Amino acid sequence: MLFVVDFDGTISKRDTIDQLLEKFADPSWEALEKDWLDGKMTALECMSKQIDMVDSDLLSLENFFRSIQLDDTFLPFYDYVKQFAKLVIASDGLDHSIKVATRQAGWPEIPTYSNRLNYKERGIEITFPLRDPECKGGNGMCKCAVADYVSKKVGRPVVLIGDGKSDACLSLHADIVFAKSSLIKHCEKNNVKHHTFNTFDDVLKVVKTWKPEEQNIPGYVFN
Repeated sequence: MLFVVDFDGTISKRDTIDQLLEKFADPSWEALEKDWLDGKMTALECMSKQIDMVDSDLLSLENFFRSIQLDDTFLPFYDYVKQFAKLVIASDGLDHSIKVATRQAGWPEIPTYSNRLNYKERGIEITFPLRDPECKGGNGMCKCAVADYVSKKVGRPVVLIGDGKSDACLSLHADIVFAKSSLIKHCEKNNVKHHTFNTFDDVLKVVKTWKPEEQNIPGYVFN
């Protein structure tokens, strides 16, 4: 069993890139965001242009990453599911923000797939070492590719936990979906069965009703 968990707005209480841009970028970043949401550019194109707008010194940026607030109900959830499943963080955001925020919270190191942050003289840049040219969502980091790669090693079902557009494609292929925010609307529009949640307490309550050893997970057919 594999849990693929989004970071921004799912593990973190707010979208960290939006917070970063609000604090350190020209307000015109919001126009780029709208173009992306309207389908006028890919996520990769949007993020590249937005990240290039960040103007700040390294110390201020590091302090920002350390201030990212996380859902403190995630850790009890993680401690439970790691007993019988593999869990990875898959984010179309920034690897450094995830690393700093989780380390600041004292969390264990969790396998993470994300885009790469690099510092430059006055700000940051983003690169896409995990980019899949065939990603249907046009994302910098394809969550479908990550789920396929890891699940081949650990086995299915694949459980997606997410909140937004970067989770939309995988929601159509995952065996079980937990959705919040705009991902709920996407699931409803595409007739994707899903559980709604606000915090990982909600997810844990559902997962605790499963008995993987008895192969009774609702919505998944065991071979």
